[in-house]
Amino acid sequence: MAGGVFSTTGGSEHHYNSKVTASVVITCVVAASGGLIFGYDIGISGGVTTMVPFLRKFFPSVLKKAAEAKTNMYCIFDSQVLTAFTSSLYIAGLAASLFAARLTSSVGRRNIMLIGGCAFLAGGAINGAAVNIAMLILGRILLGLGVGFTNQAAPVYLSEIAPPKWRGAFNTGFQFFIGIGVVVANCLNFAMSKLSYGWRLSLGLAVVPALAMTLGGLLISDSPSSLVERGKLAQAKKALGQARGEGAGVEGELADLVKASEAAKAAKREPFVTIFERRYRPHLTMAVFIPFFQQLTGINVIAFYAPVLFQSVGFGSDSALIAAIILGLVNLGSILVSTAVVDRYGRRFLFIIGGAQMFICQIGVAVLLAMTGGANGTKHIQKGYAVVILVLMCLYAAGFGWSWGPLSWLVPSEIFPMKIRATGQGISVAVNFATTFVLSQTFLTMLCHFRYGIFLFYAGWIAAISAFVVLLLPETKGVHMDEMGKVWKQHWYWRRFVE
Repeated sequence: MAGGVFSTTGGSEHHYNSKVTASVVITCVVAASGGLIFGYDIGISGGVTTMVPFLRKFFPSVLKKAAEAKTNMYCIFDSQVLTAFTSSLYIAGLAASLFAARLTSSVGRRNIMLIGGCAFLAGGAINGAAVNIAMLILGRILLGLGVGFTNQAAPVYLSEIAPPKWRGAFNTGFQFFIGIGVVVANCLNFAMSKLSYGWRLSLGLAVVPALAMTLGGLLISDSPSSLVERGKLAQAKKALGQARGEGAGVEGELADLVKASEAAKAAKREPFVTIFERRYRPHLTMAVFIPFFQQLTGINVIAFYAPVLFQSVGFGSDSALIAAIILGLVNLGSILVSTAVVDRYGRRFLFIIGGAQMFICQIGVAVLLAMTGGANGTKHIQKGYAVVILVLMCLYAAGFGWSWGPLSWLVPSEIFPMKIRATGQGISVAVNFATTFVLSQTFLTMLCHFRYGIFLFYAGWIAAISAFVVLLLPETKGVHMDEMGKVWKQHWYWRRFVE
Protein backbone atom coordinates (compact mmCIF):
# COMPACT_ATOMS: atom_id res chain seq x y z
CA MET A 1 0.00 0.00 0.00
CA ALA A 2 0.99 3.56 -0.50
CA GLY A 3 2.13 5.77 2.26
CA GLY A 4 5.14 4.56 4.18
CA VAL A 5 7.92 2.13 4.94
CA PHE A 6 7.11 -0.85 7.12
CA SER A 7 9.52 -1.98 9.79
CA THR A 8 9.76 -5.62 10.83
CA THR A 9 10.02 -4.53 14.43
CA GLY A 10 6.45 -3.32 14.37
CA GLY A 11 7.07 0.41 13.84
CA SER A 12 6.11 2.54 10.86
CA GLU A 13 7.68 5.79 9.66
CA HIS A 14 5.08 7.60 7.60
CA HIS A 15 5.53 10.57 5.35
CA TYR A 16 2.39 11.99 6.98
CA ASN A 17 4.44 13.57 9.80
CA SER A 18 1.31 13.72 11.98
CA LYS A 19 1.29 16.08 14.95
CA VAL A 20 -0.65 16.00 18.19
CA THR A 21 -2.82 19.10 17.79
CA ALA A 22 -5.24 20.71 20.22
CA SER A 23 -8.04 19.83 17.83
CA VAL A 24 -7.30 16.11 17.79
CA VAL A 25 -6.95 16.05 21.59
CA ILE A 26 -10.32 17.77 22.12
CA THR A 27 -11.99 15.59 19.50
CA CYS A 28 -10.62 12.40 21.03
CA VAL A 29 -11.67 13.45 24.53
CA VAL A 30 -15.23 13.98 23.33
CA ALA A 31 -15.29 10.64 21.50
CA ALA A 32 -13.67 8.79 24.40
CA SER A 33 -16.28 10.23 26.77
CA GLY A 34 -18.63 7.69 25.18
CA GLY A 35 -17.02 5.28 27.62
CA LEU A 36 -18.34 7.42 30.47
CA ILE A 37 -21.92 6.21 30.03
CA PHE A 38 -20.78 2.58 29.91
CA GLY A 39 -18.65 2.96 33.03
CA TYR A 40 -21.38 4.83 34.88
CA ASP A 41 -23.79 1.99 34.29
CA ILE A 42 -21.28 -0.67 35.32
CA GLY A 43 -20.65 1.12 38.62
CA ILE A 44 -24.18 2.24 39.38
CA SER A 45 -26.01 -1.07 38.90
CA GLY A 46 -23.91 -3.02 41.41
CA GLY A 47 -24.22 -0.38 44.14
CA VAL A 48 -27.95 0.13 43.69
CA THR A 49 -28.59 -3.59 44.12
CA THR A 50 -27.22 -3.38 47.68
CA MET A 51 -29.44 -0.44 48.71
CA VAL A 52 -32.13 -1.61 51.13
CA PRO A 53 -34.90 0.74 49.84
CA PHE A 54 -34.28 -0.48 46.27
CA LEU A 55 -34.35 -4.14 47.32
CA ARG A 56 -37.41 -3.59 49.52
CA LYS A 57 -39.35 -2.10 46.61
CA PHE A 58 -38.33 -4.46 43.83
CA PHE A 59 -36.59 -7.54 45.31
CA PRO A 60 -37.91 -8.20 48.85
CA SER A 61 -36.95 -11.89 48.63
CA VAL A 62 -33.25 -10.91 48.59
CA LEU A 63 -33.67 -8.95 51.84
CA LYS A 64 -35.46 -11.86 53.44
CA LYS A 65 -32.62 -14.22 52.47
CA ALA A 66 -29.99 -11.79 53.80
CA ALA A 67 -31.80 -11.62 57.17
CA GLU A 68 -31.50 -15.36 57.75
CA ALA A 69 -28.83 -15.97 60.36
CA LYS A 70 -27.27 -19.08 58.80
CA THR A 71 -27.36 -18.02 55.17
CA ASN A 72 -24.41 -19.14 53.07
CA MET A 73 -22.46 -15.90 52.50
CA TYR A 74 -21.99 -16.80 48.84
CA CYS A 75 -25.74 -17.17 48.18
CA ILE A 76 -27.32 -14.08 49.75
CA PHE A 77 -27.84 -12.25 46.47
CA ASP A 78 -28.60 -15.28 44.28
CA SER A 79 -31.71 -14.04 42.45
CA GLN A 80 -32.33 -14.47 38.72
CA VAL A 81 -34.66 -11.46 38.64
CA LEU A 82 -32.03 -9.32 40.34
CA THR A 83 -29.37 -10.38 37.86
CA ALA A 84 -31.81 -9.76 34.99
CA PHE A 85 -31.87 -6.11 36.09
CA THR A 86 -28.13 -5.96 35.41
CA SER A 87 -27.80 -8.27 32.42
CA SER A 88 -30.81 -7.17 30.34
CA LEU A 89 -28.77 -4.18 29.18
CA TYR A 90 -26.35 -6.46 27.35
CA ILE A 91 -28.92 -8.23 25.21
CA ALA A 92 -30.07 -4.83 23.96
CA GLY A 93 -26.45 -3.75 23.53
CA LEU A 94 -25.70 -6.84 21.46
CA ALA A 95 -28.54 -6.12 19.03
CA ALA A 96 -27.68 -2.41 18.87
CA SER A 97 -24.00 -3.03 18.10
CA LEU A 98 -24.79 -5.29 15.14
CA PHE A 99 -27.38 -2.82 13.81
CA ALA A 100 -24.91 0.05 14.26
CA ALA A 101 -22.28 -1.88 12.28
CA ARG A 102 -24.57 -1.81 9.24
CA LEU A 103 -25.76 1.76 9.82
CA THR A 104 -22.44 3.47 10.48
CA SER A 105 -21.25 3.34 6.86
CA SER A 106 -24.20 5.46 5.76
CA VAL A 107 -24.57 7.86 8.70
CA GLY A 108 -21.02 8.03 10.10
CA ARG A 109 -19.31 7.26 13.40
CA ARG A 110 -20.20 10.55 15.08
CA ASN A 111 -23.92 10.25 14.37
CA ILE A 112 -23.96 6.70 15.73
CA MET A 113 -22.48 8.05 18.97
CA LEU A 114 -25.16 10.76 19.09
CA ILE A 115 -27.93 8.19 18.67
CA GLY A 116 -26.37 6.17 21.48
CA GLY A 117 -26.22 9.18 23.79
CA CYS A 118 -29.91 9.98 23.24
CA ALA A 119 -30.99 6.38 23.90
CA PHE A 120 -28.92 6.23 27.09
CA LEU A 121 -30.42 9.53 28.26
CA ALA A 122 -33.97 8.16 27.83
CA GLY A 123 -33.08 4.93 29.64
CA GLY A 124 -31.62 6.79 32.61
CA ALA A 125 -34.74 8.93 32.93
CA ILE A 126 -37.05 5.89 32.89
CA ASN A 127 -34.94 4.01 35.45
CA GLY A 128 -34.94 6.99 37.80
CA ALA A 129 -38.73 7.18 37.63
CA ALA A 130 -39.36 3.41 37.78
CA VAL A 131 -42.29 2.16 39.87
CA ASN A 132 -42.09 -1.52 38.92
CA ILE A 133 -39.68 -4.10 37.52
CA ALA A 134 -41.09 -3.69 34.00
CA MET A 135 -40.02 -0.03 33.97
CA LEU A 136 -36.61 -1.00 35.32
CA ILE A 137 -36.08 -3.52 32.53
CA LEU A 138 -37.37 -1.09 29.85
CA GLY A 139 -34.92 1.53 31.09
CA ARG A 140 -32.11 -1.04 31.04
CA ILE A 141 -32.95 -1.97 27.45
CA LEU A 142 -32.72 1.68 26.36
CA LEU A 143 -29.44 2.01 28.25
CA GLY A 144 -28.25 -1.07 26.38
CA LEU A 145 -29.16 0.44 23.03
CA GLY A 146 -27.19 3.55 23.97
CA VAL A 147 -24.14 1.63 25.08
CA GLY A 148 -24.30 -0.68 22.04
CA PHE A 149 -24.27 2.21 19.57
CA THR A 150 -21.58 4.14 21.43
CA ASN A 151 -19.25 1.19 22.03
CA GLN A 152 -19.43 0.24 18.36
CA ALA A 153 -18.53 3.68 17.04
CA ALA A 154 -16.26 5.38 19.59
CA PRO A 155 -13.22 3.00 19.58
CA VAL A 156 -13.12 2.95 15.77
CA TYR A 157 -13.47 6.74 15.65
CA LEU A 158 -10.54 7.11 18.04
CA SER A 159 -8.31 4.73 16.08
CA GLU A 160 -9.12 6.46 12.80
CA ILE A 161 -8.51 10.03 13.92
CA ALA A 162 -5.50 9.52 16.22
CA PRO A 163 -1.94 9.90 14.82
CA PRO A 164 -0.63 6.35 14.13
CA LYS A 165 2.37 6.80 16.43
CA TRP A 166 0.11 7.53 19.42
CA ARG A 167 -2.98 5.55 18.40
CA GLY A 168 -2.72 3.28 21.43
CA ALA A 169 -2.53 6.15 23.89
CA PHE A 170 -5.50 7.98 22.37
CA ASN A 171 -7.62 4.84 22.13
CA THR A 172 -7.05 3.95 25.80
CA GLY A 173 -8.96 7.15 26.55
CA PHE A 174 -12.15 5.16 25.96
CA GLN A 175 -11.29 2.72 28.76
CA PHE A 176 -10.12 5.65 30.92
CA PHE A 177 -13.56 7.23 30.68
CA ILE A 178 -15.13 3.87 31.47
CA GLY A 179 -13.01 3.90 34.63
CA ILE A 180 -14.08 7.46 35.47
CA GLY A 181 -17.71 6.44 35.05
CA VAL A 182 -17.26 3.51 37.42
CA VAL A 183 -15.60 5.65 40.11
CA VAL A 184 -18.17 8.45 39.85
CA ALA A 185 -21.00 5.93 40.07
CA ASN A 186 -19.50 4.23 43.12
CA CYS A 187 -19.00 7.56 44.88
CA LEU A 188 -22.56 8.55 44.06
CA ASN A 189 -23.89 5.23 45.36
CA PHE A 190 -22.06 5.78 48.64
CA ALA A 191 -23.49 9.30 48.98
CA MET A 192 -27.02 8.15 48.14
CA SER A 193 -27.09 4.93 50.17
CA LYS A 194 -28.49 6.68 53.26
CA LEU A 195 -31.45 8.22 51.44
CA SER A 196 -34.71 6.35 50.98
CA TYR A 197 -34.91 7.64 47.42
CA GLY A 198 -31.14 7.51 46.81
CA TRP A 199 -31.44 4.68 44.31
CA ARG A 200 -33.65 6.89 42.12
CA LEU A 201 -31.00 9.60 42.03
CA SER A 202 -28.24 7.08 41.31
CA LEU A 203 -30.15 5.59 38.38
CA GLY A 204 -31.64 8.86 37.12
CA LEU A 205 -28.38 10.81 37.11
CA ALA A 206 -27.26 8.62 34.20
CA VAL A 207 -28.79 11.38 32.08
CA VAL A 208 -25.91 13.71 33.02
CA PRO A 209 -23.02 11.83 31.30
CA ALA A 210 -25.33 10.99 28.38
CA LEU A 211 -26.20 14.66 27.92
CA ALA A 212 -22.54 15.71 28.21
CA MET A 213 -21.43 13.21 25.57
CA THR A 214 -24.29 14.06 23.22
CA LEU A 215 -23.73 17.81 23.38
CA GLY A 216 -19.98 17.30 22.94
CA GLY A 217 -20.62 15.10 19.91
CA LEU A 218 -22.51 17.91 18.21
CA LEU A 219 -19.34 20.04 18.30
CA ILE A 220 -16.94 17.63 16.58
CA SER A 221 -16.66 16.45 12.98
CA ASP A 222 -16.81 12.84 11.86
CA SER A 223 -13.56 10.90 11.36
CA PRO A 224 -11.77 11.50 8.02
CA SER A 225 -12.10 7.81 7.10
CA SER A 226 -15.85 7.88 7.62
CA LEU A 227 -16.21 11.10 5.64
CA VAL A 228 -14.19 9.67 2.74
CA GLU A 229 -16.24 6.48 2.89
CA ARG A 230 -19.40 8.59 2.41
CA GLY A 231 -17.90 10.67 -0.41
CA LYS A 232 -17.48 13.89 1.59
CA LEU A 233 -13.92 14.62 0.49
CA ALA A 234 -13.89 18.37 1.22
CA GLN A 235 -15.05 17.76 4.79
CA ALA A 236 -12.55 14.92 5.15
CA LYS A 237 -9.69 17.18 4.05
CA LYS A 238 -10.77 19.86 6.51
CA ALA A 239 -11.07 17.32 9.35
CA LEU A 240 -7.61 15.92 8.55
CA GLY A 241 -6.10 19.41 8.48
CA GLN A 242 -7.53 20.20 11.91
CA ALA A 243 -6.46 16.86 13.37
CA ARG A 244 -2.94 16.69 11.88
CA GLY A 245 -1.88 20.34 11.76
CA GLU A 246 -0.34 22.36 8.97
CA GLY A 247 2.31 20.72 6.80
CA ALA A 248 1.54 17.25 8.13
CA GLY A 249 1.12 15.45 4.81
CA VAL A 250 -2.66 15.87 4.73
CA GLU A 251 -2.82 15.45 0.95
CA GLY A 252 -0.92 12.17 1.11
CA GLU A 253 -3.01 10.72 3.90
CA LEU A 254 -6.23 11.82 2.20
CA ALA A 255 -5.09 10.18 -1.05
CA ASP A 256 -4.44 6.90 0.79
CA LEU A 257 -7.86 7.06 2.43
CA VAL A 258 -9.50 7.61 -0.95
CA LYS A 259 -7.61 4.63 -2.43
CA ALA A 260 -8.71 2.42 0.45
CA SER A 261 -12.30 3.58 0.07
CA GLU A 262 -12.30 3.01 -3.71
CA ALA A 263 -10.87 -0.47 -3.23
CA ALA A 264 -13.62 -1.25 -0.73
CA LYS A 265 -16.34 -0.02 -3.09
CA ALA A 266 -14.84 -1.91 -6.04
CA ALA A 267 -15.23 -5.17 -4.19
CA LYS A 268 -19.05 -4.72 -4.27
CA ARG A 269 -19.57 -7.34 -1.61
CA GLU A 270 -21.62 -7.23 1.53
CA PRO A 271 -19.23 -6.52 4.46
CA PHE A 272 -20.86 -9.26 6.56
CA VAL A 273 -19.98 -11.68 3.74
CA THR A 274 -16.50 -10.28 3.05
CA ILE A 275 -15.37 -10.55 6.65
CA PHE A 276 -15.78 -14.35 6.54
CA GLU A 277 -13.38 -14.74 3.59
CA ARG A 278 -10.27 -16.80 4.29
CA ARG A 279 -7.90 -13.81 4.06
CA TYR A 280 -9.74 -12.09 6.92
CA ARG A 281 -9.68 -15.15 9.18
CA PRO A 282 -7.00 -13.61 11.47
CA HIS A 283 -8.96 -10.37 11.84
CA LEU A 284 -12.23 -12.15 12.58
CA THR A 285 -10.54 -14.44 15.08
CA MET A 286 -9.25 -11.44 17.06
CA ALA A 287 -12.60 -9.62 16.80
CA VAL A 288 -14.31 -12.63 18.39
CA PHE A 289 -11.81 -13.98 20.87
CA ILE A 290 -10.34 -10.78 22.33
CA PRO A 291 -13.69 -9.43 23.65
CA PHE A 292 -14.74 -12.96 24.63
CA PHE A 293 -11.56 -13.45 26.62
CA GLN A 294 -11.77 -9.95 28.12
CA GLN A 295 -14.99 -10.91 29.87
CA LEU A 296 -13.57 -14.27 30.95
CA THR A 297 -10.98 -12.42 33.01
CA GLY A 298 -14.00 -11.87 35.29
CA ILE A 299 -13.59 -8.11 35.51
CA ASN A 300 -17.04 -6.91 34.58
CA VAL A 301 -18.98 -9.26 36.82
CA ILE A 302 -16.67 -8.22 39.63
CA ALA A 303 -17.21 -4.55 38.76
CA PHE A 304 -20.99 -5.04 38.56
CA TYR A 305 -21.20 -6.86 41.83
CA ALA A 306 -18.24 -5.39 43.73
CA PRO A 307 -20.39 -4.01 46.59
CA VAL A 308 -22.34 -7.28 46.69
CA LEU A 309 -19.10 -9.27 46.67
CA PHE A 310 -17.47 -7.23 49.43
CA GLN A 311 -20.59 -7.52 51.58
CA SER A 312 -20.53 -11.25 51.01
CA VAL A 313 -16.95 -11.57 52.30
CA GLY A 314 -17.44 -9.63 55.50
CA PHE A 315 -17.61 -5.90 54.82
CA GLY A 316 -20.53 -3.86 56.13
CA SER A 317 -22.79 -2.04 53.66
CA ASP A 318 -20.87 1.26 53.85
CA SER A 319 -17.49 -0.47 53.88
CA ALA A 320 -18.47 -2.50 50.82
CA LEU A 321 -19.30 0.66 48.87
CA ILE A 322 -16.03 2.30 49.95
CA ALA A 323 -14.13 -0.83 48.91
CA ALA A 324 -15.79 -0.64 45.49
CA ILE A 325 -14.67 2.99 45.18
CA ILE A 326 -11.09 2.02 46.04
CA LEU A 327 -11.22 -0.75 43.45
CA GLY A 328 -12.41 1.71 40.81
CA LEU A 329 -9.70 4.27 41.63
CA VAL A 330 -6.98 1.64 41.34
CA ASN A 331 -8.34 0.57 37.96
CA LEU A 332 -8.46 4.20 36.82
CA GLY A 333 -4.84 4.83 37.80
CA SER A 334 -3.67 1.69 36.03
CA ILE A 335 -5.34 2.81 32.78
CA LEU A 336 -3.13 5.91 32.88
CA VAL A 337 -0.12 3.61 33.11
CA SER A 338 -1.32 1.82 29.99
CA THR A 339 -1.78 5.14 28.18
CA ALA A 340 1.83 6.08 28.96
CA VAL A 341 3.48 2.83 27.87
CA VAL A 342 1.25 1.09 25.28
CA ASP A 343 2.92 2.78 22.29
CA ARG A 344 6.39 2.23 23.73
CA TYR A 345 6.30 -1.39 24.86
CA GLY A 346 3.48 -2.62 22.66
CA ARG A 347 0.21 -4.50 23.04
CA ARG A 348 1.59 -8.01 23.52
CA PHE A 349 3.83 -7.05 26.44
CA LEU A 350 0.99 -5.46 28.39
CA PHE A 351 -1.39 -8.33 27.63
CA ILE A 352 1.09 -10.87 28.99
CA ILE A 353 2.18 -8.94 32.10
CA GLY A 354 -1.39 -8.02 33.00
CA GLY A 355 -2.55 -11.60 32.52
CA ALA A 356 0.11 -12.98 34.86
CA GLN A 357 -0.79 -10.41 37.52
CA MET A 358 -4.52 -11.19 37.32
CA PHE A 359 -3.89 -14.93 37.46
CA ILE A 360 -1.86 -14.69 40.67
CA CYS A 361 -4.44 -12.43 42.35
CA GLN A 362 -7.40 -14.68 41.48
CA ILE A 363 -5.58 -17.67 42.93
CA GLY A 364 -4.79 -15.65 46.06
CA VAL A 365 -8.42 -14.59 46.57
CA ALA A 366 -9.63 -18.19 46.14
CA VAL A 367 -7.12 -19.52 48.70
CA LEU A 368 -8.01 -16.84 51.27
CA LEU A 369 -11.75 -17.41 50.89
CA ALA A 370 -11.27 -21.17 51.21
CA MET A 371 -9.20 -20.72 54.38
CA THR A 372 -11.35 -18.09 56.09
CA GLY A 373 -14.89 -18.54 54.81
CA GLY A 374 -15.11 -22.27 55.10
CA ALA A 375 -15.85 -24.69 52.31
CA ASN A 376 -19.57 -23.92 52.57
CA GLY A 377 -19.21 -20.17 53.11
CA THR A 378 -20.84 -20.28 56.55
CA LYS A 379 -17.95 -18.83 58.57
CA HIS A 380 -17.72 -15.08 59.09
CA ILE A 381 -14.53 -13.71 57.54
CA GLN A 382 -12.42 -11.65 59.92
CA LYS A 383 -11.90 -8.02 59.00
CA GLY A 384 -8.14 -8.41 58.52
CA TYR A 385 -8.58 -11.16 55.95
CA ALA A 386 -11.30 -9.14 54.19
CA VAL A 387 -8.82 -6.28 53.82
CA VAL A 388 -6.23 -8.64 52.29
CA ILE A 389 -8.90 -9.79 49.83
CA LEU A 390 -9.53 -6.14 48.94
CA VAL A 391 -5.79 -5.62 48.33
CA LEU A 392 -5.64 -8.65 46.05
CA MET A 393 -8.73 -7.45 44.20
CA CYS A 394 -7.10 -4.05 43.71
CA LEU A 395 -3.95 -5.63 42.30
CA TYR A 396 -6.16 -7.70 40.03
CA ALA A 397 -8.01 -4.55 38.88
CA ALA A 398 -4.67 -2.84 38.22
CA GLY A 399 -3.51 -5.74 36.05
CA PHE A 400 -6.70 -5.52 34.04
CA GLY A 401 -6.51 -1.73 33.82
CA TRP A 402 -3.20 -1.66 32.00
CA SER A 403 -3.81 -4.71 29.82
CA TRP A 404 -7.08 -6.38 28.90
CA GLY A 405 -9.17 -3.31 29.76
CA PRO A 406 -8.01 -0.75 27.18
CA LEU A 407 -6.34 -3.16 24.76
CA SER A 408 -9.52 -5.16 24.15
CA TRP A 409 -11.07 -2.02 22.67
CA LEU A 410 -7.89 -0.90 20.91
CA VAL A 411 -6.80 -4.00 19.00
CA PRO A 412 -10.12 -4.90 17.27
CA SER A 413 -10.61 -1.25 16.28
CA GLU A 414 -7.22 -0.95 14.54
CA ILE A 415 -6.70 -4.24 12.69
CA PHE A 416 -9.44 -4.17 10.02
CA PRO A 417 -9.22 -2.60 6.55
CA MET A 418 -11.66 0.25 5.92
CA LYS A 419 -14.21 -1.81 3.97
CA ILE A 420 -14.99 -4.11 6.91
CA ARG A 421 -13.85 -1.96 9.84
CA ALA A 422 -17.35 -1.05 11.06
CA THR A 423 -18.51 -4.65 10.63
CA GLY A 424 -15.52 -6.02 12.52
CA GLN A 425 -16.01 -3.60 15.40
CA GLY A 426 -19.73 -4.40 15.48
CA ILE A 427 -18.99 -8.11 15.78
CA SER A 428 -16.40 -7.43 18.48
CA VAL A 429 -18.83 -5.36 20.58
CA ALA A 430 -21.62 -7.89 20.04
CA VAL A 431 -19.40 -10.72 21.31
CA ASN A 432 -18.44 -8.56 24.29
CA PHE A 433 -22.09 -7.95 25.17
CA ALA A 434 -23.18 -11.55 24.57
CA THR A 435 -20.45 -12.88 26.85
CA THR A 436 -21.14 -10.20 29.46
CA PHE A 437 -24.85 -11.08 29.44
CA VAL A 438 -24.20 -14.77 30.07
CA LEU A 439 -21.61 -14.13 32.77
CA SER A 440 -23.55 -11.38 34.57
CA GLN A 441 -26.76 -13.42 34.49
CA THR A 442 -25.00 -16.47 35.94
CA PHE A 443 -22.37 -14.92 38.23
CA LEU A 444 -24.38 -14.79 41.44
CA THR A 445 -25.62 -18.35 40.93
CA MET A 446 -22.06 -19.48 40.16
CA LEU A 447 -20.83 -17.65 43.28
CA CYS A 448 -23.45 -19.51 45.31
CA HIS A 449 -22.54 -22.95 43.94
CA PHE A 450 -18.82 -22.61 43.14
CA ARG A 451 -18.17 -20.51 46.28
CA TYR A 452 -14.48 -19.59 46.36
CA GLY A 453 -13.97 -21.83 43.30
CA ILE A 454 -15.42 -19.06 41.10
CA PHE A 455 -12.08 -17.29 41.32
CA LEU A 456 -10.23 -20.46 40.30
CA PHE A 457 -12.61 -20.69 37.34
CA TYR A 458 -11.57 -17.25 36.14
CA ALA A 459 -7.90 -17.91 36.92
CA GLY A 460 -8.01 -20.91 34.59
CA TRP A 461 -9.40 -18.79 31.80
CA ILE A 462 -6.77 -16.10 32.36
CA ALA A 463 -4.06 -18.72 31.91
CA ALA A 464 -5.67 -19.87 28.66
CA ILE A 465 -6.08 -16.37 27.22
CA SER A 466 -2.48 -15.49 28.06
CA ALA A 467 -1.37 -18.48 26.02
CA PHE A 468 -3.60 -17.25 23.16
CA VAL A 469 -1.82 -13.89 23.19
CA VAL A 470 1.66 -15.43 23.25
CA LEU A 471 0.94 -17.73 20.31
CA LEU A 472 -1.48 -15.86 18.06
CA LEU A 473 -1.53 -12.11 18.64
CA PRO A 474 0.95 -10.11 16.47
CA GLU A 475 2.31 -6.75 17.58
CA THR A 476 0.51 -3.77 16.00
CA LYS A 477 2.08 -0.77 17.74
CA GLY A 478 3.03 2.10 15.43
CA VAL A 479 1.68 0.40 12.29
CA HIS A 480 -0.58 2.56 10.13
CA MET A 481 -4.09 1.10 9.85
CA ASP A 482 -3.84 0.95 6.05
CA GLU A 483 -0.65 -1.17 6.33
CA MET A 484 -1.91 -3.62 8.94
CA GLY A 485 -2.02 -6.44 6.38
CA LYS A 486 1.77 -6.76 6.57
CA VAL A 487 1.53 -7.67 10.25
CA TRP A 488 -0.41 -10.83 9.42
CA LYS A 489 1.91 -11.76 6.54
CA GLN A 490 4.88 -11.84 8.93
CA HIS A 491 3.14 -13.93 11.61
CA TRP A 492 4.18 -17.59 11.85
CA TYR A 493 0.59 -18.89 11.76
CA TRP A 494 -1.64 -16.24 10.16
CA ARG A 495 0.52 -15.77 7.04
CA ARG A 496 -0.95 -18.97 5.56
CA PHE A 497 -4.35 -17.25 5.40
CA VAL A 498 -3.41 -13.83 4.03
CA GLU A 499 -0.78 -14.68 1.41
